[in-house]
This record gives sequence, C-alpha cells and structure tokens, in this order.
Amino acid sequence: IKIPVGETSPAHARLRPGNPTKPQRMDDRHPIPDFRRANLHRRQTIEKEFILLSDILGLSLLVDSIDHPKPASSTEGTVLGPFHTHDAPPGPNGTQIAHDPAGEPCLVLCTVKDTEGKPIEDVKIDIWETDSSGKYDVQYEGREAPDQRAVMTSDAEGIFWFKAIVPVPYPIPNDGPVGKLLTLLKRHCYRPSHMHFMMEKEGFDHLITALYLRGDPYETSDAVFGVKESLLIDLGKVSAEQAKTYGVKEGGK
Repeated sequence: IKIPVGETSPAHARLRPGNPTKPQRMDDRHPIPDFRRANLHRRQTIEKEFILLSDILGLSLLVDSIDHPKPASSTEGTVLGPFHTHDAPPGPNGTQIAHDPAGEPCLVLCTVKDTEGKPIEDVKIDIWETDSSGKYDVQYEGREAPDQRAVMTSDAEGIFWFKAIVPVPYPIPNDGPVGKLLTLLKRHCYRPSHMHFMMEKEGFDHLITALYLRGDPYETSDAVFGVKESLLIDLGKVSAEQAKTYGVKEGGK
C-alpha cells in the first residue's frame, strides 16, 4: 500500500510538520485515547501494542522515511516490529540461525555495499525471522534461548551468509486493542513472508529493513505497510556449485 505525497491520512498529516520522534499529546491522535484506556489492564504488553498501533497506522514507516531518508542507490528501510530482541547470539558466516525441523531450509547469501558499490567490512547485522508456524521465539511461553535469530558481521568483501528457513506469512498479535481496531477498519492482521535485518556501522546510516518473498498472498496488503517493491525478492534454487561451497542440498532454496 503506497501513500502518495499530498494524500496523507490525518495521522500522517499531524506528524509531518514537526519532528515525529518528539512526544505529542496523545489526545491529538484519534483513536489512541480509547486505546490507552483499553490497555491499562495489560501493562506488560503496552509497549508492544503501541508499536503495533504505530505500525498498522503507517506511522512507523513514515517516521523511518523522515528520520532516515535514503538516496536512490541505497536499500530502503521498513518497520522494526515488536519482536526484535537484544539477546541474539553472535555467529560466523555459515551459522544455522533456525532450528525448526518443520521449516524448509533456506540458504541466505548477502553482500553489504556503500552507495558507490564498494563492499563494507565489519558491519554488524542483526537478523530475525519466525519459525514455520509463523511465530517468533519470544511468543512461546517458557522460551529458554533465542532461535531464528543471530548477530553477524560482514567480511572483507562485505559478505555474510547463513542457513535459515523459508519465511512464512503470519498474523500480528490481534488479541488486544490493535486487533479490535483492525476489525473495525475491516482489515486483516497478516504480514507477508519476510526476514528482518538491522545493520549498523560507525560512519554509516543505521538501517532497519527486511526482505519479502514476491508472490506472497499478502504482498499487496501487508497489515503494517512494510512491503516496498525494492525489498521484494524471488527465491532461487541452490546450484551444484553453491551446494558444494556452502554445504547445503542442491536444488533447495
């Protein structure tokens, strides 16, 4: 879903004139007052619910585009979402980040470059995705350790690669006020298949982005407006040479 310049919603229009990172009076954003009251008995989930609220209204994406404008040659940003953590284990190239036996194996090969096409070494890359059921590890009670996530570093050629599972579509949490709001708006609560990336290196802009699978049934109706054409990818098949180089099955994803 694209929101052309000049055709913003009232919420977007209220954000544009000022700095969107500064606090605003909550009663300036309908229907947030009712949302806050409904959430008073769920204090342990308030932060995540407000992140989701900002996401489904398109405000998170708008704030990112204002705070981190990108030149045409750079990778576009997208929403962070509520499931990033700070306990992802560090891993070298070739790390197996997902251990879900029901997931379809997926080899992920990436190169980090600057806007002139030169590889960037020592970029910190935070990666996270869901399991084959569409749930993040933190959504399970009794979670003992992180899974489907890792922190990696690009090598001298800007390369990082790892073994994951093919992403699947999933519903955002819809048992609270955000879910009720989506119902009132007659919108579904699903996100298309994707994998999250957050990249950091001193001297470069902080990048929060994701890669989405082209052809996903929710590609054009993402509940949080995160999909951008430049972030859509087609899954290829592992060649014989890649299978030998990376130790994976030929013909896989």
